[in-house]
Amino acid sequence: MAFALVGAGCTVGPDYRRPTAPTPAAYKELGWQRARPADAIDRGAWWSVYRDPLLDRLERQIDISNQNLIAAAASYREAEAIVAQARAGFFPTVTLNATAQRSRSPGGSGSAVVSSAGVVSAGGSSGRISNFFNINTAASWTPDLWGRVGRTVESDIESAQASAGDLASARLAAQGQLASNYMQIRVADALRRLLDQTVKAYGESLRIARNQYNAGIVAASDVAQAQTQLENALAQAIAVGNLRAQLEHAIAVLIGRPPAEVAIPPADTVAEIPAIPVDVPATLLERRPDIAAAERRMAAANAQIGVANAAFFPNITLSGQIGQSASMLSRLFTDAARTWSIGSTLAETLFEGGLRHAQVEQARAAYDGAIANYRQTVLAAFQQVEDQLAALRILADQQRAADAAAAAAREAERIISNQYKAGTVAYTNVVVAQTAALASAETALNVRQSRLVASVALIQALGGGWDVSGLPSKEQIETDVPLNFSPLPPDDAWPKLPKWLQSPW
Repeated sequence: MAFALVGAGCTVGPDYRRPTAPTPAAYKELGWQRARPADAIDRGAWWSVYRDPLLDRLERQIDISNQNLIAAAASYREAEAIVAQARAGFFPTVTLNATAQRSRSPGGSGSAVVSSAGVVSAGGSSGRISNFFNINTAASWTPDLWGRVGRTVESDIESAQASAGDLASARLAAQGQLASNYMQIRVADALRRLLDQTVKAYGESLRIARNQYNAGIVAASDVAQAQTQLENALAQAIAVGNLRAQLEHAIAVLIGRPPAEVAIPPADTVAEIPAIPVDVPATLLERRPDIAAAERRMAAANAQIGVANAAFFPNITLSGQIGQSASMLSRLFTDAARTWSIGSTLAETLFEGGLRHAQVEQARAAYDGAIANYRQTVLAAFQQVEDQLAALRILADQQRAADAAAAAAREAERIISNQYKAGTVAYTNVVVAQTAALASAETALNVRQSRLVASVALIQALGGGWDVSGLPSKEQIETDVPLNFSPLPPDDAWPKLPKWLQSPW
C-alpha cells in the first residue's frame, strides 16, 4: 500500500505546451489605419453598435430559444458528465452485498452436516435442506500509479473546454446570421420604398403619355412603353416582398419560434455602417471561440498520449472485505459470524502483439492532426478578417461611386423627362433614362447591403467581443458535476407519477 501511495505521484506522457501558430504582425488590409482595441465592443451585446432596439430584442432571444444553441449546450453538459465519470477512477469502489439462501441437495444417510462455511444442513432420504445468510461490505481501489486516470481526466476537462468553445461558436454564428438577415430586411424595406416611389413616378409618366396620345402629339407606342415600365416596377416591388418574407422566416427559426408567430414591421431607416475597432492579429488567437476550441482539442489529444503510455506499466489493485455469515438469522450478527479479508493484486501484460505501441502511435498521430487542425483554424480566421476588411474598404469606394452614379442618373432622368414634355425627344429616351436611374439606385442600395453584411461578418470574424476567459476553468468544470456518495439515483431518474396520484389525499 505504501508503494502504491508513493507511486501515485508518477505521471507518464508529455506535458502540454501550446505549439506555435502562423501569426502576422499586422493585417494587410488595414493599410495605414491605426488599430484600435477591440474592448470598445460590448462583449455581450456586440450588435449594439448598430443602435437598433428591435435588433437587440431579437438577438437576446437566441440564448433562450435557439435550438442549435440548446443542442450545443447539451453537448457541453455531456462533456462535463464525462469528466465526472473519469474522475471517479481516483476513488475506491465500495459495495454492499446481502444474501439469504435456502437450498436442497440430493438425499443421503439422514445425518446432519456442517459445512466448512458453517452452513447447517438437515439430511434425509428426501434430501438435505440448507440455510445460508451473509452480509458484507467490500472495497477495491486501483491507485493511479502512472497517471492514467489523471491524464484521462485532464483530456476530458480539455475536451469539455473545447465543447464550451463550440457552444460559444454556435452562439456567435447564430447572432451573426440573425444580424445579417436583419440588415438585409432593412435594405429590402428601403428597396421597397424606392420601388414604390418609382411606381408613383412611372404612373405619372403613363398619365402624361396618355394625355399626349389623346391630344395626338405622340404615338400609341409611347403609352405602351410607359405601361410596360410601370408593370415591371410593380413586379419588382412584389418580388421584394417575397425575399423579405423568407428573411423574416429565417429570423424566426433563429430565435426558436414558428415563422407564423414572428412579424418584423417595416422601418424607414437603414443602419449606418459602424466604426469597428480592430486589434493586432495576435489577439485574434484569444478572441475567437473556434480557435480556443481547436487549441483545447490539441491539449486533450496530448493528454491521450499519456493515457496510452500508462498501459505499459503494471496495475496494483487493493481490496478488502468485512462481513457476517451464519446458517441462522439469529446468529448473523454475533462475533463468531464475523468474516474479513484484505489483499492486493498486481497485473502486468507480458505480450500483446504490439497493441500498446500501436495505441501510443495512434495517440501521437491524433495529436499531430490536432496541431494541424489548430493551425488551419488560425489561418482561416486570419483569412476571414482580411476578407471582411478588404470588403469594407473596397465597398466604401464602390459606395461613393454608386451614389454619384445614382445622383447623375436621377438628374439625367429629370432633364430628359422635361425634354419629352416639351416634345423635343422621343419617349424611348425617357425609358432609357428611367431604367438607368432605377438600376443605379438599386446598385447603390445593394452596395450598402453588402457593406452592412460585411460589417457584421467582420465583427463575427473578430470574435464578437468574446475572449478566451469565457471558457470555463478546470475548477468550474469539476465543481459543476459534484461527487455523489448516495446509493440512490437522482430525483429525475425516478418514474414520474401522474398528477392525480400526487394529490395530498
